[in-house]
Amino acid sequence: MNDALRSSVSDVAGLTIAREFYDFICDEALLGTGIENAIFWANFLSIIHDLTPKNRALLVRRDELQAKLDAWHREHGAPVDIAGHETFLRKIGYLLPEGPEFSVATANVDPEIATVAGPQLVVPVMNARYALNAADARWGSLCDALYGSDAIPHTDGAERGKGYNPKRGAKVIAWARSRSGGQGRGLSQLARPDEGRPRGGGRQGRPHLHPQAERGPRL
Repeated sequence: MNDALRSSVSDVAGLTIAREFYDFICDEALLGTGIENAIFWANFLSIIHDLTPKNRALLVRRDELQAKLDAWHREHGAPVDIAGHETFLRKIGYLLPEGPEFSVATANVDPEIATVAGPQLVVPVMNARYALNAADARWGSLCDALYGSDAIPHTDGAERGKGYNPKRGAKVIAWARSRSGGQGRGLSQLARPDEGRPRGGGRQGRPHLHPQAERGPRL
């Protein structure tokens, strides 16, 4: 190992670790945790030594399965006999028999992960286009779910059929607006870009900063 490379890594109990990562763990990540550096690295190394051979064995097994799959597809092409293909997958161990019933218990899980409901989409607020796209997608998902569920009664001409039912669609939009705290109603009344300002939604008279970018909501 040359001097330049040696200065960029740390040797911890025989394990070579990038200097940046080592310094980050010791100087930043462990601060305030009450975990000593030596304790962390000892446990880290224990995990590495325990899982590395298992991981290598899994990679070998993956290569074996992939080789058998490739050979089968070269010989048979796209599977037409689904039952025969399933038999092959079970024979090579790609598919395994269903095991017994089981349950999983976890401990030391943060409430934000285990019990507190939260948004499922992270949107950078610095990018307005991303935020608008995300909001539009959430409205679309809500309306799709409402249209296909029995939250909207299948009566009075609002039955769900093979094609789109405009009357049912209108009921979906009305349902969403009535429960959106006025947001859906305000969005639906946005003016066209050339009018320069919204008609509703509590922002009467406030001009658009970029009217040429306005394309209107989906509701």
